[in-house]
Formats: sequence, structure tokens, C-alpha cells
Amino acid sequence: PDLFGHVESGVFRCSAVVETPSLPFLRALHLASVLVLTPELASRPLLALVEEQGIRLNHIANKPAIRAHTQTTSAGIVGNAQNWKYLSDEVVKEGLEFVLQAANHPVLIVCTSGIHETGAFVGCLRRMLGWNFNSIVVEYRCFAGSKSRYLIQQFIELFDTDLIRLPRHQDLPFWFQEYLLSQAEAEEERSNILVSRIGIN
Repeated sequence: PDLFGHVESGVFRCSAVVETPSLPFLRALHLASVLVLTPELASRPLLALVEEQGIRLNHIANKPAIRAHTQTTSAGIVGNAQNWKYLSDEVVKEGLEFVLQAANHPVLIVCTSGIHETGAFVGCLRRMLGWNFNSIVVEYRCFAGSKSRYLIQQFIELFDTDLIRLPRHQDLPFWFQEYLLSQAEAEEERSNILVSRIGIN
């Protein structure tokens, strides 16, 4: 499919405009769910695949509670009435909480363009995984190319990751469990170094 990418184990991305020739490839992923980040429906072939394989479709940008906080501009951008954005914080928050539930994997993340909303979403996930911001921008630009937009990068940088409510540790994907473990080990090492320095002094 256009703009297909492997984000993490069990997490994939592409444009929501999936053509019929791409369906055998997507079938081979044995998807459990599809996450749609834009108000527009996914393409008919993708919706047909969802129905055929009993895949869970989470169209979060089209939920009443989400639409109450956002509006669609003439450019097809989801935004707040006072301070429009490519995505609302509510969409990203709910989407990240969905993706961080291992029970929803394998999951395919899509938006109409396959670039902007998905790029912002994946960038926010990378921040939760402790990526350097420059590396996040490089990944976004690899998919966006000449269509990259500064406001997307700004959204990623300013998104408040503390909004995310993590599931129980055992319900997280193994790769996020490993990240949390590495953070705990790094914090313990820093604490031990600090204690040893205090002991020397």
C-alpha cells in the first residue's frame, strides 16, 4: 500500500486509500484492528477487508465525543475552533492508548494522506519511546518528503505525553515494556552513581 511502514512489532502504517491489489499483502499481516485518524472513511477495499476478516475498526476521529472538540477546515484539517491543528490532542490520546494495548495488535494506523495525521501520531508515539526529537523529525520527513509541514513537527514537540493513561504493565506491547524496563534500569544506575558520589564526599 502507499506509504506503508513498519512502526514497531505489530504496528504498521499506510494511507487509508488502499487499492484492491494491496489486499493480499494486508491479509498476510493478520490484522486485529485498523485505527483511522481522519474523519473521512477509509477506501472501500480496506473496509471490505475489515469486514471480511472481522478486523476491529476504530474510527476515532469520527466519534461524537471527538467531533465535539474539533472541526474540519476547508483544507480537510482537523482543528480546534480557537487554535486549529492537524490533529486534536483527544484523537492522539485515544489513539495512543489504543495502540499501547497489546490486545489490539497487529494494528494498522491510517489517515487519508498517509502522511500528516499518521506522521504526527507516530511522532508522538516515538516521543513516548524516548526518541531524540531530531530523529522523530527525520522519520516524519522520510514519509512526507516535499509535503512535510512545520506545524506537524510543532504538534509532535508540544504534545503532552502525560495525558496518556497506560494500561496494566502486562497488557502493554513487549517493546513498550522493554522501554520502561530500560528507563527503570537507567534511573537505578543514576541513583547508584549519585549515592556513590555522596559517599566519596
